[in-house]
Amino acid sequence: METPDRKRQHNRFIYLFCPMLLISVVAYGVKSLSQQPQGDRAERFQRMSKDAESRGLAEQFKGVTTDGNVVPGLFSIRSTGVSTEPVRKAAGAFLASLNDAQRSRTKFQVDDPEWRKWMNQHFYVRQGVGFKEMTEPQREAAFGLMRASLSAKGLKLSRDIMRLNHTLGEMNENDFEQYGEWLYWITVMGEPSGKGPWGWQLDGHHLIINYFVLGDQVVMTPTFTGSEPVVAHSGKYKGTVVLQDEQNKGLAMINALDDSQRKKAIIQVSKTGNNNLSEAFKDNIVLDYAGIRASELSTKLKEQLLDLIWEYVRNMRDGHAKVEMDEVRRHIDDTRFAWIGGTEPKSVFYYRVQSPVILIEFDHQLPVGLRRLASDPRAVDREHIHTVVRTPNGNDYGKDLLRQHYEQHPHPHSH
Repeated sequence: METPDRKRQHNRFIYLFCPMLLISVVAYGVKSLSQQPQGDRAERFQRMSKDAESRGLAEQFKGVTTDGNVVPGLFSIRSTGVSTEPVRKAAGAFLASLNDAQRSRTKFQVDDPEWRKWMNQHFYVRQGVGFKEMTEPQREAAFGLMRASLSAKGLKLSRDIMRLNHTLGEMNENDFEQYGEWLYWITVMGEPSGKGPWGWQLDGHHLIINYFVLGDQVVMTPTFTGSEPVVAHSGKYKGTVVLQDEQNKGLAMINALDDSQRKKAIIQVSKTGNNNLSEAFKDNIVLDYAGIRASELSTKLKEQLLDLIWEYVRNMRDGHAKVEMDEVRRHIDDTRFAWIGGTEPKSVFYYRVQSPVILIEFDHQLPVGLRRLASDPRAVDREHIHTVVRTPNGNDYGKDLLRQHYEQHPHPHSH
C-alpha cells in the first residue's frame, strides 16, 4: 500500500494519538497497585482493570493492520531448525518450583485471553505469580526461563529495567509499594511441549514480554520495554543504563537521510506529547503506513535500517532472532521509517518502523514517576522512554500460527 500524502498522514496520526494520550494521562494519574492492595483502593483498582479489559478486549483479536484487513499468507508453520527444547525445559523447571496454589494462578489455556491482558500502568491488576512473592529458588527458576528464551542482551535489558524500577522507587522517597524491582508477574499458557503450542508472559511496569512457541518456531511479540529514569545516577543500581542504542541508532538513521528523504520521513516536526500508538489493548489498531519507504533508500541505508531493526529483534535468542531477521529482510522494500520531533543530538523524538511483518515504535515520553523532579513536567524528556515491538497482520502472540495449528489439528478452543 503506498504512503498517503503528508496531510493525510498528519491527520490520521493526530486522530489516533489524541484518544490514547487521554487514556494514558488518566491511567497514570492513579497511584500504583501494591502486591497485596487493601480496602477501597483494591476495589477501585480491580474495577479500573476490568474496565480497561472490557474496552480493550471488546473486539475479537484481528491484529495490527494498515486498513482493517489482514494481509494473508505472511506466516506459515514450518521448521526453523532452531531448537526450543531449552525453553521447554526451563518452563517445566519454573512450574515445578511453584507450589500448587501458585501454579494454579500461573497456568492458562494456550488460547486464553490472558495473552492480551497486559498493561504498563501501575494500577493494573495482573495475573500469575509475582517475583515479590517468589522464594529465591523460584526467582532463579523464573530467570532461568528468561535466560533460555532471551539473548544475553535481552536478559540484561529486562533485568536492568527491573532494577531501574527500584531506582524510581528510591527517587520517590523509597516508595517500593508503587515501584520496585520485583513487581513483575509471570503466566504460562498451554503445556510446555516440544511439538504443541504454548508460551509464557512477563508483565510489569515498563517490561512486557509475550513469548509464543510452536515446535521450533517462536513469536516474541507484543514486547514492551521502557524505563523512567533510563539512567541511574545514584542509589543501589547506580550506573544502570537502558535503551540508549535504540535511541541513538534511531537518531543516526534519520540523520543519514538526505534532505529530500528526510522530508518524506518526518511526518511532524513538533513533539509535545506521547506518540506511541500500539501499546496495551491496541491489538487491532489500524495504523496506516507513514514516512519514507525503504525501496527509496540506497543499499547502505537499507542495511542501516536493518541494523536498527536488529537492535530490537536481537533481544530474542540468537538463532530465532536470525530467523526473524530473514523474514524482515524479505519485506525490506515494503518497510517504512517515520519520524516525529527534532533531529539534533539532544532532541526528543518518536520513530516508527513498519512493514507487513514487524512494527517498532520508540517514544520519548512526558514525565510521570519523576514529574515532581522534572524541570518542566509538561515537556517530553529523554529520561522516560517507551518502545513497542509487534507482529502485524494477525501474528502477535503467535495467533496466526495457532490458527493454522488448529486447522491442522482440530481441538476445542475459544477465540
